[in-house]
Amino acid sequence: MSAARLLILGGTGEAAALARAVLARFGETIEVTTALAGRTHHPGPIPGLVRIGGFGGAPGLADYLASQRIGRVIDATHPFAADISSAARLACDQMRVPRLLLLRPPWRRHPLDRWIEVDSIEAAAQIVGRVGRRALLTVGAGEIAAFAPGTGVRFVVRMIDQPRDPLPLRFHEVVLGRGPFALAEERHLLQRHAIDVLVCKASGGAATEAKLVAARELSLPVIMVRRPPAERGLSVDSVEAALDWLAGLDEQPEARRMS
Repeated sequence: MSAARLLILGGTGEAAALARAVLARFGETIEVTTALAGRTHHPGPIPGLVRIGGFGGAPGLADYLASQRIGRVIDATHPFAADISSAARLACDQMRVPRLLLLRPPWRRHPLDRWIEVDSIEAAAQIVGRVGRRALLTVGAGEIAAFAPGTGVRFVVRMIDQPRDPLPLRFHEVVLGRGPFALAEERHLLQRHAIDVLVCKASGGAATEAKLVAARELSLPVIMVRRPPAERGLSVDSVEAALDWLAGLDEQPEARRMS
């Protein structure tokens, strides 16, 4: 019997951990492919097959599922990657491929947190100059341009890769780093650069939560972009639960026919 084929929509630490866990638990009975958007120049090591690049929306993803005989999909993308999650739902519905959402647990606000919650990156950019003068941006490379009109703010921009082109910010400094980050490391970063406001997305998870604890300790305001609603569908919040879902599919005749 041929191995079942699993597509993991990745780009997160959870997706890489899932790929490792699937191969450890199921071995050669499941063939794992992790799809990356390609925004990071040097992604960390991921076991199994890796596909880099977009699919061309829901139609392109549906074609890929059919041509590669994908029997199951786990969407473990970033909580703000709404476009690919929407495409996954539409494509999997069309091709009748079982789909699971691996959702990163959200951050819980502490009573001492000074969060200013907004609905968009644009809203964060509009108010950052009224909140502070030295801002740490941890919003992802694709969102930095929204802060270009800002004046009177010096930005420290944390990125995974050195940008290929100059950033469209008047006063800025780039610091490189890949999570998970330790609390002492985050505290040192904020103090060394005299940061007086943190700007981030409500991404959740443990890998980057230390910056919020450090900001809380230093009583710094945090401009927090709210997480968009998750796509409809069955969801879990841990790798272990995703493995159990995969194991359960093997007991379903329909899932076996698709593999």
